[in-house]
Amino acid sequence: MEIYHAISRRHMLAVSAAAGGVAISGIARAQAAKRIEQFDPALDSIIATSEPIKELASGFGGDLGPAEGPVWIKEGGYLLFSDIHNNRRMKYTPGQGVSVFLEPTNRANGLTRDLQGRVLACEHDTRRVTRRELDGSVTVIASSFQGQRFLRPNDVVVKSDGAIYFTDPGGPAVPEQWDLTHTGVYRVSPDLGTLTLLVSDFIVPNGLAFSPDESILYVNDSRRGHIRAFDMLPNGTLARQTDRVFADLRGAEPGVPDGMKVDVAGNVYCGGSGGLYILDPKGKKLGRIVHGQPATTNLGFGGDGWKTLFFTSRVHLGSVNLKIAGIPVPVAKKA
Repeated sequence: MEIYHAISRRHMLAVSAAAGGVAISGIARAQAAKRIEQFDPALDSIIATSEPIKELASGFGGDLGPAEGPVWIKEGGYLLFSDIHNNRRMKYTPGQGVSVFLEPTNRANGLTRDLQGRVLACEHDTRRVTRRELDGSVTVIASSFQGQRFLRPNDVVVKSDGAIYFTDPGGPAVPEQWDLTHTGVYRVSPDLGTLTLLVSDFIVPNGLAFSPDESILYVNDSRRGHIRAFDMLPNGTLARQTDRVFADLRGAEPGVPDGMKVDVAGNVYCGGSGGLYILDPKGKKLGRIVHGQPATTNLGFGGDGWKTLFFTSRVHLGSVNLKIAGIPVPVAKKA
């Protein structure tokens, strides 16, 4: 025997209203979760705490790697970023959205541009650093050190003299006999003729960036949860005796130091526990951009005047507007 339940229109409206209230409160909670926290008054000159944190696109990443490597293409007015898991390079154009720019990419991770505007990429599958020429061909910048293959190059930055610096944090679960047995931070000379191992005592060297005058190289160690700083020598290597911990970004919330960038005033931007930190040139925490994702994988400046901070998480691309410009990419060539 079937049983019919009579439901009045008034009851249906009440249920709908309640459901709507739940949805609205859920949206409100999600918005409230996104916030800009101020730890020091100096943050006022960098970003307003009322500045909206925008989600631009989502649905990227996966088991083989997250969204990563945002780099602004000024002359085109668009952003490129990596979708490692799906083996694609994505293009975000303000007002138009996201499209596939290039595939496959050998599961490229960190991206940057050299002094001529060519895109450099740290490729996971081939375990090398490459440069895409203006005609679309690919030049291998580095793929091994002293006859042993890199583990898996991760992030890359170019100095104003054309030298290329990159991190190599870790490789396949089962290494082969011709693989390197240590992590490293490397320098490739401007003519690509000399590859130098700068330091090899990081557990997971990851993001790296120069101070505005290029007198300091910042490199973070994701496993240790901190950023280290090194003074630079005139020959482009590191003054190892100046090695110091610049900032510790560990905490109870998810997130570790990963990609890292610097603005024109020398403030450092890096992911860490609970969000994306803004630190002054001395390493003092000025504030934190809490974007609601469990990790900040990388970031980059772009937009009008280089005052938009784009950032990636494991699955999405976001942005926030700043009052101060980031260091442009490509960096201005050294006179």
